[in-house]
Order: sequence, then C-alpha cells, then structure tokens
Amino acid sequence: MSRNCRDLEQQYGIPAIGGSASNIVDYGLGYNLDFNNGSPIRYLGFPFPVAGQPQEVHHKYIFEGNDTVSGKPMMQAFIAALTSPLTEDEKYNGPASNQPEPVLFLGPDTEENLQQLFRDNDWTDYLPIVLPTEERVAKMLEGTSHDRKEIIKVLDWPGGRREVTVERVATCAVMSGAKPEHLPVILALANHIPFGNSTSSMANMILVNGPIRDEIGMNYGHNVMGPHNLANSVIGRSYTIMSKTIGGLHSKKTTWSTLGSTMQYNNVCIAENEEALPEGWKPYHVQAGFKPSDNVLTVATGWSYISCVTEAQRGYPVYEWMGELMKALTMGRATVIMDPTVAELLKDTYGFKTKEQLIKWFAENVEKTMPATGQKTKPFRESSVNIIVTGGGGQTTWFVTDFAMSRGMVSMGGSTNIDEWR
Repeated sequence: MSRNCRDLEQQYGIPAIGGSASNIVDYGLGYNLDFNNGSPIRYLGFPFPVAGQPQEVHHKYIFEGNDTVSGKPMMQAFIAALTSPLTEDEKYNGPASNQPEPVLFLGPDTEENLQQLFRDNDWTDYLPIVLPTEERVAKMLEGTSHDRKEIIKVLDWPGGRREVTVERVATCAVMSGAKPEHLPVILALANHIPFGNSTSSMANMILVNGPIRDEIGMNYGHNVMGPHNLANSVIGRSYTIMSKTIGGLHSKKTTWSTLGSTMQYNNVCIAENEEALPEGWKPYHVQAGFKPSDNVLTVATGWSYISCVTEAQRGYPVYEWMGELMKALTMGRATVIMDPTVAELLKDTYGFKTKEQLIKWFAENVEKTMPATGQKTKPFRESSVNIIVTGGGGQTTWFVTDFAMSRGMVSMGGSTNIDEWR
C-alpha cells in the first residue's frame, strides 16, 4: 500500500494516503517507512478488527469513529490528510534507508552466553542451535561448488536491501544442524526466503523430488511428517532460521500473526514417495515440467490443514470424501497429501488412472453454496489443485490443505532445480 501511495504521489502528482487496521499501522509509519518505502506517506488507522465485521460496524468506524493515528474523527482526518500542505519531511522522495550490515564475526565467549546472544537478537527458533564457527561454516561450504560470496537473490522486504549469499545460507545451515550434503537443497530453498507471513496464521510446505531424496536420506515412508528424520528436520528448520536471520521476519516488528503456526518450525518438509506411485501417476516435479531424474524443491504457502480423521474404506467413495473436506478451504486452491494406499485405492477401485484425472474430477464436481445467495460455485480450477503421494503405506489416510503450489520451472514461488546448487 505504501509503495502504491508513493508512486501515485511521486509519478503522477496525485495526493494519496494509506489506510490500515490499527494492529499494523505502526509498521507502516515506522519500519516500513524507514527501510521499505522511504517516502513518508500519511496514514489513517481503522479500529481493529476489520475482517468479519458486519457492514454497520464498518460504517460506524468511518462515519462515527476516530482515526487511531491522529485521534480526530475519521472523515475529518481523511480530508485533512488529503488537503493539508506537505511538511518539509513529507516532501522527501529519495530511497529508503538500508539497515546496518550485520556483524559477521563475534568474539569468543562461552557456549551459554553465545546461545543467549542469538536468542536475544531473535536469530533462532528458540531451540538450541549449532553455533556457526568459521570452521563449521567452511566445512558446510564443501557441500557446494558455488563461491561463498555468490549472491543468490537480493531482498528488499520486509526492510532494507539484504543480499542472500551462499555463505549466509551456509551459516544458517550450520545453525540448523544440517550436514554439507544437505546444503544444495538448502541453497535451492534460499531462493524462496522469506517464507509467507501475514496477520493470519500462514504455514509453509517444502517438497523434494528426485534421486537426491535417497542420496541425503530423506524420509518419504512411515512417519514422513513426524520428527523422525535428520534431513527432513534440518532442511525444514533451515527455512525458518533463514527467514528470520536473513529475511528479517521478527514478531511484532515485521510479522503480526495473532496465532501463528506450529508448522513453521519444520515447514512440513517432506519428500514424495515416487516409488510407491501407482502406474500412470506422475511425481509432482514431472507434472511441473522437470525430468524424472531432476532433483527439485518446491515451496508452497497456505493456511488450512485438515486430517481425514479416519481411514478410507473400499466401500466408501474416498474422492467424494476428499471433495467434502475441500469445501472448507477458502482460497480457491488445494493440495491433497495422501498415503500410497489411498492412491492405489483411487486408481484400482475408482478408476483414476492419473493424478490429472483426479484433479479434473475435483475441479468439475466440488461445489460450494454461498450462504447469502444460495448460489452454487465451483471454487477450484484444475491448475489450482495438486496431489502429493507420500508416506509408508501403512494406513489409508490423507490430508486436505490449501497449500498453493505453482507448477512451473521458476525460482521463486514455485519449484527450483536443486542440481544447479551442487
């Protein structure tokens, strides 16, 4: 919003003001102004909450309430913000400030003091870390042929220009407890930092496909989502630590989620059980346009994660049951994560010879009824539904999620080729 207001004023000479709920207006006036936008934008603050309120409440906010920034009646503050002459400070149209470069090397200290220092600076997930000594980082860098100073990407959100270098990623990998053989996967993952965040409880999923699953010992069998595997655990954890230390995500400073999500500890880091796919069902990365021999990492972001509660039965149309759960999703996208036994059931008993056939059925048959009008809608397109097969084949269970996965060979917001980071 601030960026759009800045462009309206500076490029087109149109007075503009930003408006936000009072729970995050301080971010717009402070951190965002200093490190993202640069140009001072006038803000109005609306009482919180805004979402879910009936129209009469919103009407009261605007016509009877006060602006939470100035304390004036809302409409008076609105008119004043648009018509009052700019102050000298508000005429600034230069770049935003850059945050100071972080200190790369710390002096010697005790293990206990250094662990506390990392916690005090919010550089951790508040579990003990492996301290990133020069020797440990150098050892980690043996996991890639890329130069330690190579820039993977440059971040300008949520504040200040920051270079994501191979060395910084290797440092986070050490902190997460990773080994050098995990580094190419974590470097691919670094293309996607920082992970999604908002005032709502966003979560993330990391999916790995290709032969590297076995090379580094990832779990795609029993307890695939549980705390039972080193590679899954440390790769998933590295996403959180990179997003906080390099990505600048800090609670009540640049993130404001009320409830948050426990899934951000490990970020649902899994590998697909490609060997257990029914004949005719393609692995996700092949659906996305990669070769079966490619090693690919895919990142997805969502909110909802619904368990099937009980096992599927051959006498029950399991795909219809999945469709019923999908009706609870609100974002128009769905990723169904299922055990191989469910995939076999869908193919052998119900005739879905490919993932694409099942996806097509969901898009054509899942309907939601709008409460206000009673009108039926089909909320899912084929391009917005994905099927992931993973797990040990020990139970016919599945999860329905709204994780958004972009099928395409892109470096951000979709899939990244791990082999490029060896």
